[in-house]
Amino acid sequence: MTIQEQIQDYINSQPETKRNDMQELHNIILILMPECQLWFLDGKNSENKTVSNPNIGYGSYTIQYAGGKTREFYQIGMSANTTGISIYVMNISDKTYLSKTYGEKMGKASVTGYCIKFKALKDINIEILKAAILDGLKE
Repeated sequence: MTIQEQIQDYINSQPETKRNDMQELHNIILILMPECQLWFLDGKNSENKTVSNPNIGYGSYTIQYAGGKTREFYQIGMSANTTGISIYVMNISDKTYLSKTYGEKMGKASVTGYCIKFKALKDINIEILKAAILDGLKE
């Protein structure tokens, strides 16, 4: 199965409202990042144990770990969670930037160091979300 097929299966597996919001977000991110590398992480570790929600990734950057190791990872991620949807903006080194810059303007969302969590697209300002995503592509 291709990554695109895995992504579509994951989106299609969600309840209708969440599925429609995730499909719309997927389309928006692809418009913002038309040439991006796509990722699909099923949430399982090397022992096939579930360690996180499955997530869709967009773009690519190199994570530098404290010990000097590096790893390629996505810049922007999207995942369904128990109450709604999480958008991950991974490529911002200042972990207070997202919440300080976008927190109050986002609408009904929780904005942390790299995660914007909300129940439904109708609850947030989509233009502010787009700006936060584009910020994550700059560094």
